[in-house]
Amino acid sequence: MSRQMGSSRLSFFVFLVVLPAALTDQQLTLVVDGTKTVAETDVNFICATLDWWPHDKCDYNICPWGYTSVMNLNLSHPFLVNAIQAFKSLRIRIGGSLQDQVEYDIGKLRYPCHPFWKDKSGLFGFSRACLRMSRWDQLNNLFRNTGAHVTFGLNALYGRRQTKQGVWEGAWDSTNAYELIKYTITKGYTVDSWEFGNELSGSGVGARVRADQYAKDLIALKGIINELYKNHDPKPSLAAPGGFFDQDWYTKLLQLSGSGMIDLVTHHIYNLGPGSDPNLVSKILDPNYLSRILDTFAKVKETIQKNGPWASPWVGESGGAYNSGGLGISNTFVNSFWYLDQLGMSAKYSTKVYCRQSLIGGNYGLLNTTTFVPNPDYYSALLWDQLMGKGVLSADIDSPSPLRSYAHCTKGREGVTLLLINFSNETTYMISVRNSINLRMTIRESIDSKESAILRGLKKAVSFIGVREWEASLKREEYHLTPKDGFLESQVMLLNGTPLELTEDGKIPTLKPLLVDVYSTISIAPLSISFIVLPNFDAPSCV
Repeated sequence: MSRQMGSSRLSFFVFLVVLPAALTDQQLTLVVDGTKTVAETDVNFICATLDWWPHDKCDYNICPWGYTSVMNLNLSHPFLVNAIQAFKSLRIRIGGSLQDQVEYDIGKLRYPCHPFWKDKSGLFGFSRACLRMSRWDQLNNLFRNTGAHVTFGLNALYGRRQTKQGVWEGAWDSTNAYELIKYTITKGYTVDSWEFGNELSGSGVGARVRADQYAKDLIALKGIINELYKNHDPKPSLAAPGGFFDQDWYTKLLQLSGSGMIDLVTHHIYNLGPGSDPNLVSKILDPNYLSRILDTFAKVKETIQKNGPWASPWVGESGGAYNSGGLGISNTFVNSFWYLDQLGMSAKYSTKVYCRQSLIGGNYGLLNTTTFVPNPDYYSALLWDQLMGKGVLSADIDSPSPLRSYAHCTKGREGVTLLLINFSNETTYMISVRNSINLRMTIRESIDSKESAILRGLKKAVSFIGVREWEASLKREEYHLTPKDGFLESQVMLLNGTPLELTEDGKIPTLKPLLVDVYSTISIAPLSISFIVLPNFDAPSCV
């Protein structure tokens, strides 16, 4: 597979490097409306998954998971610890295809406690398996030490019977989950949300459960959470169903489970198709193709508003290309065009959290499966987390172009941050930013409680000169992302021309911006991605 795919990608790359002889510049105006937010994300929008796949999970004759399973991942590896800590409070979702075959080693068990092994009669070709409480202790020690927020996916097939191919009937047996949750509380572990099942909605993937039965089981699980966490405030959220969006099925689930039952409506996205697709790179670099997923975001939002306005939408799992991602693509620079565009699009449709498949494992891991060194998308996620606040703003370009633009309130400080993605392989975009309030880039005077009244008066006194002197000294921050040597499928990302690499002691490097005159034109090179922080941009909705 790799040779065949490599050949097709090479021809595409040659096409890319020939075109720059005809490079062009194009002037664009970007209007940002800071008077109101169009949507709001969770403050911890970025999420990554840990999966259950064992080392012998293979796709297209390649086994890309190594020892990255929830069961056997080296939790003490310093690169892993540092990578999670860099986010301060990274959301981690534990789940995946095999979660509905996991029993928890506490209380009376239905099956012997052992790891996964190959079993042709089992779901996805694997046996049932068991999570020992000693391993659950180790996982929670990692989460506690790194500040992670945890979502744990429970086995929603426990106690059911398969009546025919793919269809599972009967009520969920909650006893094993009850014991796990009770143990978790007794040990003082914090789980931010409990998720019920994986890809059992609609037609399902490997297995499916009817919406009416799923609703009954969710009511039972909510009762368990309310009972066991009766002395806790707040209680963990209930997330479901963690599957591919089927509007009729999701509608029934929300209606039948009832008001306030489901807190987080989770759905999965793999909109790039199979990881073996020889056209994977061209899909990633085609904004029209990427926009096809907008219909899903819109319908998820609409379905929740109509049938469960108490709930919030999450993308509970998304890896771009399914079957472990694309070899030599999903872990390289080019994938950030898909990933960051997904983050921007989903946020505009009120998605609160976006969980990337995976933190480590498969071809789409944010960290390298064997070395634990960050892949390019890790740094894309970290930049988003550090710069993009939860308030989503409208950002409109004055003419059609293959340039994507997203705007958010800047995280943790005044101003607005732009995400600009240039899908053109020949055009440099020269961008002037305007404020919708008065169609110029209005800078809001920072009010610092520590600043003296005399200094504030001096600032106002010089306003007659047009651009106030205190404004003239303002700098914006620019973070320009490009691939090493211009090779889109490089595993090394450059930030403002400097390779992003771990420090000598294995720490995540500081992501340093260029400081540029705030009023100068923004330049976005072909096939590059940029975050632009505009300090003190007059955005009343961000204050």
